[in-house]
Amino acid sequence: MPLTRLKASAVLFALCATTAQAETMATGRNAYGMPGTIDMPSALSFPDADLSVAHSRFQVESRTSLAFQITPRLTGAFRYSYIGAGFSYDRSFALQYRLLDEGRFVPAIAVGVNDLIGTGQYGGEYIVATKSVGPALRFSAGMGWGRLGSYNGFTNPLGAIDKGFETRPARVVGQGGNLELDQWFRGNAALFGGVEWQVNDRLRVMAEYSSDAYPFQNGKTFNRDTPLNFGISYAVTPQWTVDARYMYGSELGLQATFAMNPKERPKYGAGYDPAPPPVRVRGQQALVATEESLETRLRRDLGAQGIVLNGLTVQGGTATVEVANGRYSQDAQAVGRTARVLTRQMPDTVDRFTIILARNGMPVTSVMLSRDDLEQLEFDRDGTEFSVARATLRDTTTGVTPLADRYPRSGAAIEPYFRPSYFDPDAPVRADLGIALGGVMEPLPGLRFSGRIERKIIGTLSESNRVSDSVLPHVRTDSSIYDREGETALTELTGAYFFRPAPQVFGRVTVGYLERMYAGVSTEVLWKPDGKRYALGAELNYAIQRDFDQDFGLQDYSVVTGHVSGYYELPNDYHVQLDVGRYLAGDYGATLSLDREFENGWRVGAFATLTDVPFNDFGEGSFDKGITVAIPLDFVTGRPTQRKNYVPLRPIQRDGGAKLSVSGRLYEEVRGAKNTDLLDGWGRFWQ
Repeated sequence: MPLTRLKASAVLFALCATTAQAETMATGRNAYGMPGTIDMPSALSFPDADLSVAHSRFQVESRTSLAFQITPRLTGAFRYSYIGAGFSYDRSFALQYRLLDEGRFVPAIAVGVNDLIGTGQYGGEYIVATKSVGPALRFSAGMGWGRLGSYNGFTNPLGAIDKGFETRPARVVGQGGNLELDQWFRGNAALFGGVEWQVNDRLRVMAEYSSDAYPFQNGKTFNRDTPLNFGISYAVTPQWTVDARYMYGSELGLQATFAMNPKERPKYGAGYDPAPPPVRVRGQQALVATEESLETRLRRDLGAQGIVLNGLTVQGGTATVEVANGRYSQDAQAVGRTARVLTRQMPDTVDRFTIILARNGMPVTSVMLSRDDLEQLEFDRDGTEFSVARATLRDTTTGVTPLADRYPRSGAAIEPYFRPSYFDPDAPVRADLGIALGGVMEPLPGLRFSGRIERKIIGTLSESNRVSDSVLPHVRTDSSIYDREGETALTELTGAYFFRPAPQVFGRVTVGYLERMYAGVSTEVLWKPDGKRYALGAELNYAIQRDFDQDFGLQDYSVVTGHVSGYYELPNDYHVQLDVGRYLAGDYGATLSLDREFENGWRVGAFATLTDVPFNDFGEGSFDKGITVAIPLDFVTGRPTQRKNYVPLRPIQRDGGAKLSVSGRLYEEVRGAKNTDLLDGWGRFWQ
């Protein structure tokens, strides 16, 4: 056995034999953005929900990784790499699962797969153990296959279980998109290991023995002279970390990482949420005398809180208001602020409030509150728990008669827009920046007309000159032509009607120019029962492809498309959605989406679509898949707003599995105001 292998085996033995108790040390990120030392993995995990972007580079190879701690044990990453030696850009996913926690006598153990459903450039699997010795020293050692078994390899020990594991089937590196399960943990294996020393709370020093021979790069883009790597990592701030490395005896490497946790409130940009109005206690504070009508006073005070008053009735001791939350990400906060305003403006004879939350003119949920409870619990230490226990929430299909001058209502705004495009094989990032003029008119409850015109000012989206090679109808792969010919574009011009056909049921009909590429008719119905974490919806659309200049013209292509959708809210903020139906290219299949959404509005998720289009006909990527990140703007600015910045990270956009984009889809519109989500966000009721 070679000396280097003996050394690695000795390290692994020492890890398992040590009895030192682990202390807290920073979890390092390797050059792939995953838990690791320098280029090799470790068996650690990031803090739950940790989200990071890392960019590493050495010689001509660079990697940009988005990593997310999906669960406390499961880590995932999407990676976009530039590889020399004629391989250009590469996209890949990675997953690692921590099987065993570190204890007094045992190391942490994890198993991982690199280049999951990728092209095979980084294909490899591993099992790794990590053990801390004291508060500042940590060792890792493991066994790898594929790329991680390519240097100083030996016969696969799994061959003792099944001889088939001793051979790794040949793979043609190419379009990717397949799991390639027949390759996992097969072929030669090799050992790797590393050591980390936490010098202080900012500085970490690392060294490792790598089992990656870099078969596609060695001798072509750089010389791999030794399996040893050395590095230092410095935490500039709690969010920013920089790493410097000397890799494989020939190259210097650098990495910059930005990490944050969407479970936490930011330590910057906060504190701009205005304080709520205090509750007026009857008998202790008199109602302020004024000649203004009750309706005028309520509209003014609710408007100051970002809440629109749709209607008002007062009967006996009960006041009922219908409101639209236009500001707060949690509807419970809008309910709380509405209740506070009611205490300040309603006469003392009114002792009960019914607050109806409306969405696009549709009544969704009524919240009944006792005025006595509001007066007693405002400053109670357990006021949140008591107030939610005493509130009554009900589905409601009937709202309040609108105020005399509530409709028609209209508004317009001019704002900048930013439209990025990622992972073009010819350029990793393209983007346009411009000005958009948008307008909305609501002539009646539930009836809404919307329009948006965009004018590009500067950008690079039009520079893409790739010609679609798709054998399917070009339902999405001609998007670059829309970018070139639509510098001034009518991106939306629609009329939509939202209605309640039955209890727990919502409906929508939208007609017009639905999105940049399609016009038509979209219809939808959603069943969202109270007190349940599931919902069921159905959507049917007739879509006509628009002219490339995004004026009023239409092309010859049209299609009937639609889906039946199931939604379920899992514990710990997970949401799963399954859409089954027909897509824009006429293909049939299903899309599975899994998201993790936090109370502050952050959302991180992934989706995959499989249809009856063969992988070869689909083209590069084999099937549609990607990652989505939704960033609430109030997290950044500290000012309450419902707006979010959606960042879709799709390795490549093809025609198979393509869906119509329609604004106002019902599940996202109404679920925040339904009682399950409303109760989940009740922690902001008094804020």
